[in-house]
Amino acid sequence: MTETTTVAALHQPFTLPNGSVLPNRLAKAALSESLARRDHSPGTRIKTLYRRWSDNGAGLVITGNVMVDRRAIGEPGNVVVEDESCVEDVAEWARIIKANGAVAWAQINHPGRQAPRTLTPKPVAPSAVALPGSGGMFAEPRELTHEEILDIIRRFATTAGILVRAGFDGVQIHGAHGYLVSQFLSPLANQRTDEWGGTPEKRRRFVIEVARAIRAEIGPDAAMGIKLNSADFQRGGFSEDESIAVVHALVAEGIDLLEVSGGTYSSAAMLGVDPSLKESTRKREAYFLDYALRVRAELPDLPLMLTGGFRTADAMNDAVASGAIDVVGLGRPLTVEPDVPGQLLDGTATASHVRPKRSGIRLIDSLTELTAYTVQMWRMADGKAPAPRRHPAFNVATYLVRNGKDSVRVGRRGL
Repeated sequence: MTETTTVAALHQPFTLPNGSVLPNRLAKAALSESLARRDHSPGTRIKTLYRRWSDNGAGLVITGNVMVDRRAIGEPGNVVVEDESCVEDVAEWARIIKANGAVAWAQINHPGRQAPRTLTPKPVAPSAVALPGSGGMFAEPRELTHEEILDIIRRFATTAGILVRAGFDGVQIHGAHGYLVSQFLSPLANQRTDEWGGTPEKRRRFVIEVARAIRAEIGPDAAMGIKLNSADFQRGGFSEDESIAVVHALVAEGIDLLEVSGGTYSSAAMLGVDPSLKESTRKREAYFLDYALRVRAELPDLPLMLTGGFRTADAMNDAVASGAIDVVGLGRPLTVEPDVPGQLLDGTATASHVRPKRSGIRLIDSLTELTAYTVQMWRMADGKAPAPRRHPAFNVATYLVRNGKDSVRVGRRGL
């Protein structure tokens, strides 16, 4: 048996509910690139990076954070699309991703309270509750008013419409990892008692209204996905049962693909560095497979993408062939091994060799993980090859220096 036949399931095209067809079952998952121009438009460097990824074999390519409001920036160098001012750049970005047959989605996001104080000194959130365990990196947020919530919902729809009209095949709502959508879902972050909080049903109203507004803006033919936490992995936080209820509600709004993830930057399960993840879960590769199986049992027709922990072709193929999931998401491996999707598909590779980098100190582990892979993306954006053996200290220094004084201040406060 050849290596190619062992991954037969990964080669199969997949048709989403909106009718668009993914050419295979591997996806480049969203990674925050921090490569926008100073005016937050997508420039030459982000296009160079995606040109490097555009022919790597992934059937679906999802961009990193595209923010819906330039007053709310999650990381230095975020792309912001809130009006038509950079539409030509956006259109070129989409064309580059799609040049070799991949389907192109843009991930759209609002950071809420999870915005460094040096970038967003007066953040907003569902409630005036500071992000725990951040070492002063984030300012205490101000509670959003009802009208401001409605404005943000409109912004999500506006951004989605601009991206789709510019050539993206769809958008993905970032509803995970502690950003604004997941803040509304979390009983720890959302302590409102009005129509936007107080019960699980009211806490999920925000994401439902966002999805409804986006679908009305982009129409039935463009794809709409969401990245959603299976849970926050925090005591008293967003639970798996609540997450399942959110998925049921989103199906009624016409989502085309659910990407399963988990954790927040206070409890970084999505990076594989959080101690709450059992070692058996890490060894199995797919961190959130149990949750995906539960979704599959309750909503068998909902397309599922699972990101987090996959490294071997056998594990990826088995997950798809078994019917547990439909699409395998690869994130960090593509920053070090940019061609690995195609290599897994054609049998020239049987696994990615990327593994979490741990020191045993959670705050340091999260920092070194994030900066290591960001710096590799920056190298490719400059036309260079990845350098995976660089010492983590060099990556952290490069990250802080390249992002300028704002990032240096953030680093000193304990990123």
